[in-house]
Amino acid sequence: MAEQPMVAYHTDDENHWVAELACGHFQHVRHDPPMVTRPWVLTEDGRNSMLGYKLNCKKCDRNEPKDQK
Repeated sequence: MAEQPMVAYHTDDENHWVAELACGHFQHVRHDPPMVTRPWVLTEDGRNSMLGYKLNCKKCDRNEPKDQK
């Protein structure tokens, strides 16, 4: 299981937040209760507070190429 730190964020075409991981992969970080509770994603201060936090990167596990914006 490859854990990678979040280094930046951007929004997708539907205005959902996407974490940019140190490995070059992207991963959605939605706040969508009750399935996913991530209230920190709703504010800039919250997002900034989570920079460096590691997420499991399934794309690394599958040896996928880096994502493109």
